[in-house]
Amino acid sequence: MFLCLYLLCYFHKSERPFDDYSYITELKLDGFRTIWTKFDNKVRIYTRHNNEITSKFPELVNLPVPNGTVLDGEIVVTDQLGRPDFEATMERFMSKSSSHEISFSVFDIIYFNGEKITSLPLLERKAILEDSFEGTPLFNKVKWIEGNAEQYFELIKQHDLEGIVQKRADSIYKINKRSHDWLKVINYKYEDVYVSGLRKDEFGLLLNFENGNYAGLMEFVAPQGRKEFYKQYKDFIVEKNDKFIYLSPQLKAKVKYRNLTKKGLLRIPSFVDWVS
Repeated sequence: MFLCLYLLCYFHKSERPFDDYSYITELKLDGFRTIWTKFDNKVRIYTRHNNEITSKFPELVNLPVPNGTVLDGEIVVTDQLGRPDFEATMERFMSKSSSHEISFSVFDIIYFNGEKITSLPLLERKAILEDSFEGTPLFNKVKWIEGNAEQYFELIKQHDLEGIVQKRADSIYKINKRSHDWLKVINYKYEDVYVSGLRKDEFGLLLNFENGNYAGLMEFVAPQGRKEFYKQYKDFIVEKNDKFIYLSPQLKAKVKYRNLTKKGLLRIPSFVDWVS
């Protein structure tokens, strides 16, 4: 019996795109990473953390895919403009009764006809995907282009999409490893915000927008940034409770984030620098 044991090739981050025709360029889909497997006519679906989620997506059990196949991709819900909607995707993940329609967008294949094909070059694996599987509205194959990452990234920014992925065309699939041949370039947004509190049990900074509205919780602050914060924050304490130390919003930081949530909060904010 096949078991999914961290069958993932992990991405490195790149600060900016680059044009190199030894790489292919793909859209980075804003869903959640999914491994789809079929062995002994039994479909099992896993998250990137190796949790089985087959029962959450019964519509993905009967895909037109033969035995002995393992696919890597993203489960995605799109908005009215056809753009991936991460919050809607997570709503569908949490409830089968959700009205959101999903699609499984496949970008790689790990097993084919029962054989592991991770050692094949990426373009050969892409050819197997293209030639051996028919797409449906529920099951599609991620499109890619050769090179042209800089221009593609500018187009991504114009349409307010999450980012791109650049992959070396001859790269193998490195199971359970972070590949320097796979690079993601995120279309970050930037904002100056005030620190309005400190979480006690686990590091996290409460943030406010410049207009005073709550902006979210930031957990990603580099050691030097934390050091500078701890030097100053006691001067601004105004209140405490069991969970938080609240601060007068005097400390200002530049942060980067993926997008604003539907509640108007920063999604995954991370520290860039202190603003004097």
